[in-house]
Amino acid sequence: ERHLREPIVAALSRQLGQRVELGVRIADPVADDVDDTITAAAPTPVAESDEDDVDEDQAARASAEEAWPSYFSRAKNTTDDATSINLNRRYTFDTFVIGASNRFAHAASLAIAEAPARAYNPLFIWGESGLGKTHLLHAAGNYAQRLFPGMRVKYVSTEEFTNDFINSLRDDRRASFKRTYRDIDVLLVDDIQFIEGKDGIQEEFFHTFNTLHNANKQIVISSDRPPKQLATLEDRLRTRFEWGLITDVQPPELETRIAILRKKAQMDRLDVPGDVLELIASKIERNIRELEGALIRVTAFASLNKTPIDKSLAEIVLRDLISDPTTMQISTAAIMAATAEYFETSVEELRGPGKTRALAQS
Repeated sequence: ERHLREPIVAALSRQLGQRVELGVRIADPVADDVDDTITAAAPTPVAESDEDDVDEDQAARASAEEAWPSYFSRAKNTTDDATSINLNRRYTFDTFVIGASNRFAHAASLAIAEAPARAYNPLFIWGESGLGKTHLLHAAGNYAQRLFPGMRVKYVSTEEFTNDFINSLRDDRRASFKRTYRDIDVLLVDDIQFIEGKDGIQEEFFHTFNTLHNANKQIVISSDRPPKQLATLEDRLRTRFEWGLITDVQPPELETRIAILRKKAQMDRLDVPGDVLELIASKIERNIRELEGALIRVTAFASLNKTPIDKSLAEIVLRDLISDPTTMQISTAAIMAATAEYFETSVEELRGPGKTRALAQS
């Protein structure tokens, strides 16, 4: 106790974000004459490479159980599968590739999963399509449920929220709708920009947001723009989105794109040469979905045609995605401008209805 008390207290305080006190109780000694027929259960072997992850999960779970005992005393939902809570089990923090473009958003998502409604509430993540926002939402929900088995987490797209609300009005199920979205601990809402200009949906989401926030429940929202740029969003919603933390994800840099492709190949057990990964990463810069789609396209072509994967094959398969910098794109406007300059006239005269002799001859 004398040597380990301070490190344990420091670790728990850092994990929970507040000072904790540590109590030690000495267990009664085991009698020496215990029946010899009772043997200790053989320890379950753990892969050496997974030991750190197991210890980390156990430590996080222990501190979480101490801080939020109500979640652990609650009976676990027996229908807690990917369908009932809409979480994609493939989207975890372990499968998320961290880079300079998304490091802050990843850290914030991890923080709210470890301390729901205590770290940042709401958490608002914005960025262009295909940069990992949805992955972070699912990862936060999956990790929160690992730490808090009784926690009720719901992921929903704005389109699904809208459809559920409309159906509840049509079928006279308003009470059921409210229970679905308000009797939960964590609400993850994807693509909130789609409620712009929809007054009825904004009204309902406003009350849902207030109910959850007032009950100290975690809310995570994603969008393709920050709150200030959602032009037709009601001010009362915009200000609430700005209550917590706003963070963004940017297009990944080259190193991160290569790491994403390498992770994808590893997860799908694909043997892809490094120069092929670099080629794909160097040509597709702004969208992770397109990046992974290009990798699948190359590997599928090689598999179906029973040919090895190499750089020349990738260039052929992706020729419609990879633009040639030596090929000049000539527009109609450029042709007209060049013609007008050559014949010493104007583009307006070329487009005009009248044709002078000089213009007709030209």
